[in-house]
Amino acid sequence: MIRDASFMINQDDRVGLIGNNGAGKTTVLKLMAGIMEPSSGRISLAKETTIGYLPQQKEITDNTTLLAETMQAFDEVLNLESDINRLNNEIASSNDFHSEDYLSKLDKLTEKNARYTILGGDTYKAEIEQTLLGLGFEKSDFDRPTSHFSGGWRMRVELAKILLKKPDIILLDEPTNHLDIESIQWLENFLKNYRGAIILVSHDKAFLDTVTTRILEISLGKITDRKMNYSAFVKWKKEQQEIREAAYRNQQKMIEDTEKFIERFRYKATKAVQVQSRIKQLEKLERIEIEEEDGGGMRIDFPPVRRSGKIVVEAKNITKKYGSHLVLDNINLSIERGKKVAFVGRNGEGKTTLVRIILHQLQHGGSIRTGHNVRIGYFAQDQAELLNGELTVFETVDEIAAGEVRTKMRDILGAFLFSGDDIDKKVKVLSGGERSRLAMVRLMLEPVNFLVLDEPTNHFDMRSKEILKEALINFGGTAVIVSHDREFLDGIVDCVYEFRNKKIKQHPGGIYDFLRRKKMGTMKEYESAVIDEDKKKRVIGKENAGRNSKNFEERKEINRNISRLEKNIAATEEVIGELENEISGMDRILSSSGIVNEPSFFELYDRLKQQLKEAFEEWERDHTELEKWKSKLISVSI
Repeated sequence: MIRDASFMINQDDRVGLIGNNGAGKTTVLKLMAGIMEPSSGRISLAKETTIGYLPQQKEITDNTTLLAETMQAFDEVLNLESDINRLNNEIASSNDFHSEDYLSKLDKLTEKNARYTILGGDTYKAEIEQTLLGLGFEKSDFDRPTSHFSGGWRMRVELAKILLKKPDIILLDEPTNHLDIESIQWLENFLKNYRGAIILVSHDKAFLDTVTTRILEISLGKITDRKMNYSAFVKWKKEQQEIREAAYRNQQKMIEDTEKFIERFRYKATKAVQVQSRIKQLEKLERIEIEEEDGGGMRIDFPPVRRSGKIVVEAKNITKKYGSHLVLDNINLSIERGKKVAFVGRNGEGKTTLVRIILHQLQHGGSIRTGHNVRIGYFAQDQAELLNGELTVFETVDEIAAGEVRTKMRDILGAFLFSGDDIDKKVKVLSGGERSRLAMVRLMLEPVNFLVLDEPTNHFDMRSKEILKEALINFGGTAVIVSHDREFLDGIVDCVYEFRNKKIKQHPGGIYDFLRRKKMGTMKEYESAVIDEDKKKRVIGKENAGRNSKNFEERKEINRNISRLEKNIAATEEVIGELENEISGMDRILSSSGIVNEPSFFELYDRLKQQLKEAFEEWERDHTELEKWKSKLISVSI
């Protein structure tokens, strides 16, 4: 698989490990993590180097709460906390203040307090909360048993534990598969500022470009190492590939000419010396290898679509509860023919629920209507389980393929990572990822005019994603795509629906238009994160034992007051706006040529003016108090 590969990872490196599926990326991560041993060669680590490894999938058997499981990242801190409490109790109960045992305990307590502070004992609870919230959990989740979470959410717990342990090297294998867009953005910011080396495998181009500054590509069993981000590497690789292909063609021509010479003069005594020379020349020749055609230039289009009605789907007042848990609250949605829209938002906000309501798979409140002549094609991870396990890969596609596409079926399957003997495998022996890719191939051959795709790219490599993306761009019908892959959505969708707090909000434009607007809208969250980060840096290394719990509770109280005041200010601003609008309307009446004689009009006018004055005074008081609490937060953090 990998031959004679050598590379070095330096402190603070940000490495993207790339290559086609099956090239050996996961193998390299496992070798570095010590899970596998190399067949030859060796992997050397500096003394006491710590490594955190997140695989694509992991069997998780914990049975604690979310908070308790995450706190395992701070085992040493928790042990120190226990030791410090024990020593404090023993010292408090001692009466001999000059004994050797008493003084020894004081020394141990000082030593443990210093270690506790260095390891972040003063801030670890805040770090846990910040990390879990950043990865998409709610505070209400903290006391839930981890067994209540799905596999994807439990992988987030594993990721949180690795990030909180702060190992010297973090190894991440497809970390964004289980994350939504907000969590991916949080993880990007975390990794960019991380003090340690990071090696990650990802098929998310935007994520690679944002986080990595160095690329290791595995190709033909060898590793290419370039200090650049992914987009720059792709451009460089294309240039190198063109040069290599030209050299390959020249070498092949030389080999062909040499072999012809050998064959022609092999049995002529007068040419024996030249023939032997040419034979030795070929034996010593270092043959140029090039990657097999990867189908990157291949185009697969969805079949031509039948024209549907103007309104493809219309939802009015959709409400959905699971028991007492409200997921969607009074949702209205209308999608017109030819539109391609994205459903985005944190996991659990109701995206898949609304998709299933559109497909008439769930009971709900409100009404949903599918337009005239609409034929739906649906893709989701569980759809792959509905494939006939007794059919082969080829038969699964062959039973629905029609027309000219039948001549390209092997190429199409190859583009989605089914090559050689893979096409003769029975569906029942395929992995979950392989079944998902096969289900997508089937869908791409069906004549539908409304595509509903729920996380379609989780098991796709970059080549497969590019082929699917191009097909969707050229698709003549309507599409709803649930995805967290920004690069994939870019260029496909022309409208984004954001799911949040049981509601949806429409954002016209592409995915990056949405992200730019959203980032501007969350600067308050960003500033809060910066304050937390600055606080952590100032606290680490300071010997101030005993302050941790008091300080943490004080910060919680300050944050509660800041949140309360910000809500008050927002509500007051809304009242001010309403009063100003009402007063402006009365001003227009007073400035018109008409005469107002009713005393009640002027009484109301004066009352509104007074209310506006009081609202401004309240706004100023709250702002003054808010600034005091913010200053207090900064001083407590120092």
